[in-house]
Amino acid sequence: MLLSVSKSIDSYMQFMTVLILFLFVLLVTYWVTKWTAGYQRVKTANVNMEIVETISLSNNKYVQIIRVGRKYLAVAICKDTVTMLSEIPEQDLVIPEADKSGTTGFRDILEKIQKKNILEKEDGRDE
Repeated sequence: MLLSVSKSIDSYMQFMTVLILFLFVLLVTYWVTKWTAGYQRVKTANVNMEIVETISLSNNKYVQIIRVGRKYLAVAICKDTVTMLSEIPEQDLVIPEADKSGTTGFRDILEKIQKKNILEKEDGRDE
């Protein structure tokens, strides 16, 4: 009887040790990821260049609107080439207000998806 109690305590202690180690590794991974993201954000923060909008045409072909200084340019980006399409006057663009935090939270993304699903369901009922 005493031996079986000892084995169950050992099993419980092993489980708790593995759980604590897993949580520790998870926390360290979280901290390192946050630190790396902050480092990359500071490293890539540009004042004179910015990607305003991107649309995918296929797997490896994109059209981007970029801001270089005060000029807005449309460029085509393919697997091996980047081609300038045209310069776009600033008054022709609709530029949304930038999010002050710089990142979108999971809650914001989830709410946007839910609103989109509700609108799609309402459109389906109207037909």
